[in-house]
Amino acid sequence: MRTNLYVVRHAHSVYTPDERNRPLSERGCHDAKKVTELLKQANVDHVISSPYRRAIQTVEGIAHYIGKEVEIEEGFKERILSEKPVEDFQYAVARVWEDEHFSWEGGESNAAAQKRGIKATEQVLARFPGKNVVIGTHGNLMVLLMNVFDKRYDYHFWQQLSMPDIYRLSFDGTDLREVSRVWEG
Repeated sequence: MRTNLYVVRHAHSVYTPDERNRPLSERGCHDAKKVTELLKQANVDHVISSPYRRAIQTVEGIAHYIGKEVEIEEGFKERILSEKPVEDFQYAVARVWEDEHFSWEGGESNAAAQKRGIKATEQVLARFPGKNVVIGTHGNLMVLLMNVFDKRYDYHFWQQLSMPDIYRLSFDGTDLREVSRVWEG
């Protein structure tokens, strides 16, 4: 019995230092509609999201389409990179990928964020076996989840993600059987 997780990286957002309430940009809202149209073909049973507004906004269209509420799961929130804004975002992200246990002051290491995300993923797999579940999340956490199952999903893979992006992870129980990119934007 296959369980398909449609892991959705949120669409483009308007930058604000308020991570939880950062909204989608005009372009992001337009792309969120495309996400909904694309996922209509996936026979979605449930929609779960990070508590961050931009992730919810990206997947709420498909939840509305199937007549369900978006379930909020803290485990799918973005990794906290640092307590304070970093001077060079690309360098800061590259550095945490170099050493899975390294973290910037007040931030999460890859290992810590991965542990949180995998726990949430395992709970979804246990709750919804054989179902098609959309998960609204963020680029770093998305790749960290995929990296647990296959190390080729790494910093370089993260760099080539689009915003939004969608990957279908097909599981047999908790064994990942197939990964395929769904987004065509």
